[in-house]
Amino acid sequence: MPTYEIRVRSRFEAAHHLTSYRGAPEPAHGHSWEVEVEVACPELDEDGLGVDFVELKSSLDALAQRLHGHDINEVAPFDNLSPSAENLARWFFEELTAALPGVPLASLTVWEAPGCSVTYRP
Repeated sequence: MPTYEIRVRSRFEAAHHLTSYRGAPEPAHGHSWEVEVEVACPELDEDGLGVDFVELKSSLDALAQRLHGHDINEVAPFDNLSPSAENLARWFFEELTAALPGVPLASLTVWEAPGCSVTYRP
């Protein structure tokens, strides 16, 4: 069955530190983060769209803005959860799922640095 894979990306600047890295907290440091969500649509709507880029990008950007310019360790839920790229990917995915009910999210990828990413798929 054919599937349309639709992706949008967002960027944000933020600091973080892992609360336990090899047994101890690591020093706070910043990254230029990038986030990409993938939607898998088996069908198109009457306008020939699988999902509206504008709606998808707007929702992703809104989440990224919640972290932009902050120390992620001070933003819930990361004030109680180590802000690893893995945990960030799951958080973005879950928040987007709640914000966009009915949109068939397939995966979410977080780049902590160029060449260093993690992809979350439920």
